[in-house]
Amino acid sequence: MRASAAPLERTAATVGEVCMAARRRLAAAGVEDPAADSRLLVMRALDLDRAGLLMDRDRRLTGAERERLDRLLARREGREPIARILGEREFWSLPFRVTPATLDPRPDSETVVEMALARAGEADRPLRVLDLGTGSGCLLLAVLSERPAAWGLGVDIDPAAAAVARENAGRLGLSGRAAFVAGDWSAALAGQFDLVLANPPYIAEGEIAGLAPEVALHEPRRALAGGADGLDAYRTLAGLIPGLLAADGWAVLEVSQGQAATVATLLGRAGLSDLAVGADLSGVDRCVAGKI
Repeated sequence: MRASAAPLERTAATVGEVCMAARRRLAAAGVEDPAADSRLLVMRALDLDRAGLLMDRDRRLTGAERERLDRLLARREGREPIARILGEREFWSLPFRVTPATLDPRPDSETVVEMALARAGEADRPLRVLDLGTGSGCLLLAVLSERPAAWGLGVDIDPAAAAVARENAGRLGLSGRAAFVAGDWSAALAGQFDLVLANPPYIAEGEIAGLAPEVALHEPRRALAGGADGLDAYRTLAGLIPGLLAADGWAVLEVSQGQAATVATLLGRAGLSDLAVGADLSGVDRCVAGKI
């Protein structure tokens, strides 16, 4: 999709007027939440926080500020994800850097964290956590932020993604308890883990083109594409997870809508028990858990 180069309305001179004009531009481009995104972009262009945005509503923009905002709005009109433009996304109330090498962390994935923590035992338990397909590291680092005695390893096939996750661990003060490596799932890994987490590629190849432009055009394809039926990664993981789990260890996998029952069956056939499904805030089955 081609980004618009239309400048801000000439009548939009103050911060308040520009916020409204920016919202109209994004709404016309089909952006899902133009109010929130326009507000974030105005804040970034003008170097304001939320309080400053309210206090400065009557201030007139400089020419340089208008140009900066125009450039940011044009990127969002082209449906580049807001997190990619800002370089950051909040997940589990933590700030995560994102790049073209990583998926944009989404609130739905917090269901995986919730389910993992519910099965992790006491808060001071010295857990060993493995995150397969770690991306930005959001799942692993969110769990570690809640479990001060836990240590974790994140694996991603893309070295650039593993580097981003490593940087996020440092920014969050968790680099002493988290390591990240580039690899193909669990190849060359030794040892067993109390928790195995994964948000694998789960979109059927033929469905990717029909996704929102923010996903289809900007997310890393190999983090999306799950084969002809979207289940290729789960078949692989079902064969690997029993050998990665310690006694009484749990695996928690994110799934797409409509996949939970099939993934639970795959894990059950691989020898996992106490299978459970977790729903996100919209009531969609979003993850499957099982223990060894």
